[in-house]
Amino acid sequence: MRRDVTEIRSFYASPLGQTAARLIGARLSDAWGPLTGQDVLGLGYAAPWLEEMREARRAVCAMPHGQGAEAWPRAARCRTTLVEDEALPFGTGVFDRIVAVHAIEEATDPLALVRELGRVLKPSGRLVLVVAGRGGLWARSENTPFGDGRPYSRSQLERLVHDAELEPFAWSQALFGPPWERLAGAADLMEAWGSRLVPGAAGVVLLEAVKVQLALRSRPVAAPARARRSKGLTPQPAGLTPTRRTDVEIPDERD
Repeated sequence: MRRDVTEIRSFYASPLGQTAARLIGARLSDAWGPLTGQDVLGLGYAAPWLEEMREARRAVCAMPHGQGAEAWPRAARCRTTLVEDEALPFGTGVFDRIVAVHAIEEATDPLALVRELGRVLKPSGRLVLVVAGRGGLWARSENTPFGDGRPYSRSQLERLVHDAELEPFAWSQALFGPPWERLAGAADLMEAWGSRLVPGAAGVVLLEAVKVQLALRSRPVAAPARARRSKGLTPQPAGLTPTRRTDVEIPDERD
């Protein structure tokens, strides 16, 4: 069962929740940059990050029916919709960018959900899954929404998106400090040192994937140039979990 939307909203209104939103948001901003002219979907509870994407041409906040929905944005026309995980009410190939937060861990069928996200993603689109890290303290705390459902490691997320016929090419981590409100003021310091000293203790794993298209191709798949320059998400080196297909090609966003 998903955590109720009112509980999630209360968490992100707290100092600890605001710190978590800021640290995750910094990773997303570094990875995607300006979203002018882009169509963006936030699934799960993505309102804190969609607030920072107002320059997008269109931003939609989709909230799962088991969680419940709230109006977003509060000071403008509502762009929230209540959705079923396995039947999103959008056409095929609609969105340039999708961010899913508090969506995968509690899904009844995570693979079906990621496949749906792939369906509504444009051929040149990019998807970021923000998921509780299996080795972090946040997945063990019931005081935050990241303590609900099943946490994931990076390799588990890679397998999930591969099975959904998407191509993972970049990843990052966040929330290295413990989920204690009294330490929220030291979060930036713990973030800087934690990523170096205890990389396996991240509270959140971010995995970025793209929609692929079939093409005969003999050389290895390469990440798009923009992804290689990303400060927020680290492109996967060639030795990490390889795709099971050798005939995939990542489309050029300029097409």
